[in-house]
Amino acid sequence: MYRKIALAYSGGLDTTVIVPWLKENYGCEVVAVCGDVGQECDWAGLEKRALASGASKLIVKNLKREFVEDYLWPLVKAGAAYEGRYLLGTSAARPLLAKCLAEAALAEGADAIAHGCTGKGNDQVRFELGIRAAAPDLEIIAPWRIWDIASREEEIAYLEARGIPVPMKKEDSYSRDDNLWHVSHEGLDLEDPASEPKWEGMLKMCSTPEKAPNVPEYVELGFEGGVPVALNGVRMGGAELISALNVAAGRHGIGVLDMVENRVVGMKSRGVYETPAGTVLLEAHARLEQLCLDRKTLSFKLQAAQRFAELLYEGEWESPLMEALCAFVDSTQKVVTGTVKLKLYKGGILGAGAVSAYSLYDKSLASFATGPLFDHKDATGFINLTALPTKARSLVKARLAARKAAAGGGDPTFRYGTGRVAASAP
Repeated sequence: MYRKIALAYSGGLDTTVIVPWLKENYGCEVVAVCGDVGQECDWAGLEKRALASGASKLIVKNLKREFVEDYLWPLVKAGAAYEGRYLLGTSAARPLLAKCLAEAALAEGADAIAHGCTGKGNDQVRFELGIRAAAPDLEIIAPWRIWDIASREEEIAYLEARGIPVPMKKEDSYSRDDNLWHVSHEGLDLEDPASEPKWEGMLKMCSTPEKAPNVPEYVELGFEGGVPVALNGVRMGGAELISALNVAAGRHGIGVLDMVENRVVGMKSRGVYETPAGTVLLEAHARLEQLCLDRKTLSFKLQAAQRFAELLYEGEWESPLMEALCAFVDSTQKVVTGTVKLKLYKGGILGAGAVSAYSLYDKSLASFATGPLFDHKDATGFINLTALPTKARSLVKARLAARKAAAGGGDPTFRYGTGRVAASAP
């Protein structure tokens, strides 16, 4: 049926099982494809694992720079957080990985593309939308929607029966995703929302607040056009900056999130996310925007940020609406330039000052002292005009109440266009 299939390969349990399963069921060559988005990985070991499971070869693409500049920085500029909390670490990487997979499949002359996403998850949507944007004519195979393997335990048994090494410890079988931006954890005890996460054995990037230093640490972030460009006065490339900030924020327990979220497919799921650098960057960026954006622009941008997050979470990176939102966000970021200082301590972030040449903050206006640009008396007319609709509604209510009382308790209503009020029919 198929001569060659390109598989989105991570080296985890699911994709390790899928390689022999594809070969057994389709009698085809399997090419493993992996995008490097900053995940912790033994790349030499990954190739050995792919070949040991039956893949003909492993293709690895370095995507870190593209990931940061084309996906993470737009996320930061948007201030996007799904359901106000999740910083979209997995979501942001998926459209890029899908594009990488599609390009590799076309270059290899593959007949189809396969992925290891489950039928319950969000990633199947993200990958397949991304693949269809880049290679609309290629077939997509989703083994989890086809095979009769029902659990991770059965996956392990499948590999053991074929003498293929299991790529994980059985007692530590959290479903994990990691990249430059975050680490996610799902499964095992986390499937019970009443349970407290086993922090000590779970966290990879962050300390617990109990084990964080007892002395706070200050970090200063420099932004140009909404993009982070410097850490503590030193200009850095994006990947370098995120990596350094991950270390600093992680040791203070910053960016740990335990969340029950609403998946694209309609069910709720629980995950633990570690996003130390991202949490600090979005906090710093928000503080700078509060300094530089006017009230109405900031208000509308907060609404746009929510929709941006939803689209990214749902895999709609290539949609016209996302393109339009990015254009709007970019237009707001022209003035988001400056430095923000933050204090990191025991899992918390406190502001320590922000400076921008585009700051709209005017001390003469904000101070309680009367300055040359403001007269306290001016507020009287402003309040009177603002209150006019409220005053009008109150007068109408009072008039209706009086008519109702005079009519013996009826329910008078306006006859619009007549200027008269009449009691409602009994």
